[in-house]
Amino acid sequence: MAKICIVLHDLRGGGAEKMMVRLANQMIEDGDQVDMILITEGGSNKPYLSKEVNLIELRCERTLNAFGPLRSALKRCQPDGILAALTHINVITAITCASLGWLKKLSVSERNAFSLDKKVNSDKVMKATYFLAPYIYRLLPNPVIAVSKGVAQDLIDTTVVRAKDVVTAPNPVITKETELAARQPPKHPWLVDKSMPTVIAVGRLSYQKGFDMLLDAFADVQKNIPSRLIIFGEGELREELEQQINKLGLNDNVSLPGYSDNIIAEMKAADLYVLSSRFEGSPNAIVEAMSVGTQVVAFDCPHGAREILQDGRIAPLVQANCAKNLTHPISQQLNYISAIETSSSLTASVERFKSKNSSSIYRDFLLRSV
Repeated sequence: MAKICIVLHDLRGGGAEKMMVRLANQMIEDGDQVDMILITEGGSNKPYLSKEVNLIELRCERTLNAFGPLRSALKRCQPDGILAALTHINVITAITCASLGWLKKLSVSERNAFSLDKKVNSDKVMKATYFLAPYIYRLLPNPVIAVSKGVAQDLIDTTVVRAKDVVTAPNPVITKETELAARQPPKHPWLVDKSMPTVIAVGRLSYQKGFDMLLDAFADVQKNIPSRLIIFGEGELREELEQQINKLGLNDNVSLPGYSDNIIAEMKAADLYVLSSRFEGSPNAIVEAMSVGTQVVAFDCPHGAREILQDGRIAPLVQANCAKNLTHPISQQLNYISAIETSSSLTASVERFKSKNSSSIYRDFLLRSV
């Protein structure tokens, strides 16, 4: 049994936070002792964290203020291995571990396309963090853990990070809990009583997720195929997306219900999942949809979708950042939806994203110096 500590900003409804909860839960199931330190507190993923994980909430207003509290928390935990997730948390955790002489215990992880993610963070402190991070990564004894080959290559191509400074590990997307959750009925009324084909998308209502492009594409689909679109998620662009829905005349056919407490059940009941993101790290929702046999259409955005869909052999992969490119494949899938059966190739292709496999790989990276 090992003592492992995971450091995060909070447990908000993002993919990184969800994956760290699933990783912690799997490590507990595998017999390890896990502490999770949150720089702030709470978040919508908190209820899904195992009660056996020791949750420490520092309640710092900003990451900049976290050095002292984080240092004290780590000293109390005395971990064998430490995992930090997301760039700004990676930096503060590296500085803190350096002050303790614990850099050999630390592994940091990048969850997104670094070169693109830094462009959407305009805060001066965050800009400085993104400038500093690659130099810290190059100096760390343990390599950065990237969630996909694309994320790893982006770090190498656009920063001072070298190939030897990065490794990859799959996200722990599929768990016993998700497999049980998939057996539950959906809750959205359009999926409970499905009177027409229904498309689903999932993610934060933000620029990155490209839902503005998805709405434009869906408006074109609607001209020929009566159907519905549900976008699960919440975020800063809700009002803009609602205005776009109204302008496109889609109020009766598009729903923005917020977050779901069982998204995989909603996915299973849907006819098609669409990824419209401008960039990703490793889009977990594609894996979740495929794990329950739901058909997928995805932008070939940087990064992750191409790897998951095996260069488009598993499902349609289209040129990114153009709404019109989504229209035809969505229409094509919906036209033949009655003839499509649950594909064993979809479920088989995501076996590597099972939490047991992911946890084993992360554990090897975290404890290599022990």
